[in-house]
Amino acid sequence: MASELLRGSEATGVQQRITLLASLATVRLRRGDPGADELLAEALELAVPTCELNRIGRVAAARAEQAWYAGRYAEVARETELGLRHVRGHTAPWIHGELLFWQSRVQPVGPIAERIAEPYRLMLAGEWRSAAGAWERLGMPYERALALAEGPEDALLEALAILDGLEAGPLASIVRQRLRKLGVRGVPRGPRAATRGNPAGLTAREVEVLRLLVSGHTNSELAKRMHVSSKTVEHHVSAILDKLDVHTRTEAVAAAFGLGIVKPDSSTSPAVSQEPR
Repeated sequence: MASELLRGSEATGVQQRITLLASLATVRLRRGDPGADELLAEALELAVPTCELNRIGRVAAARAEQAWYAGRYAEVARETELGLRHVRGHTAPWIHGELLFWQSRVQPVGPIAERIAEPYRLMLAGEWRSAAGAWERLGMPYERALALAEGPEDALLEALAILDGLEAGPLASIVRQRLRKLGVRGVPRGPRAATRGNPAGLTAREVEVLRLLVSGHTNSELAKRMHVSSKTVEHHVSAILDKLDVHTRTEAVAAAFGLGIVKPDSSTSPAVSQEPR
């Protein structure tokens, strides 16, 4: 339950709780793991009263993405319209682009007056290869695979390899279906269950650091506990963020729970440090 995973996070404020809920839900829905529904329901309930377009838009985009994977296309249209109502007329290029992209999966998107982020502009224009390159330069493999999934056989196979590496089952399943429709033989199967114990490929030391991050320790506190320099801690934290494909400690904590690397219990209540890395 979200209340168990996020016990104690109220102390960090509603805004950070919304981010944590949305991040954890996104990890789960992209992996096909249970529990995303309740996380997104709580995130939306918290986000709407804030009237903050980025938070409402991000939650709406995640709900639309989940609905698309499940084939609930009417929900995709409804959720994207909810988010777009809040961002229209405002400068929010990334969330606006994300919402328009998911909307385009189920209905035509009309002329776009507002500025949107370049990778999404390319995807909406059907320039999937350029979009994939843009996502690669940003270090965002999942989004890169999403762009490649719009291409021909070679691009689909590349997307599938990325998605299998990320344990992203729902989108990988869609890509496999597209390959089979093209008549491709010998479509690679997904990764074996035995590889799922530590899907992010973290080292034992990185898992130790991640567990301490969950408890809210700062870099200096980590250095003292681990008897290493602050520079070494910074290196570990940076490696963790890269391997989990996230940008902040809050997102890393959400990913840790979502991937099962850290199990929720009374000693691992998320209390994320405010340090950026």
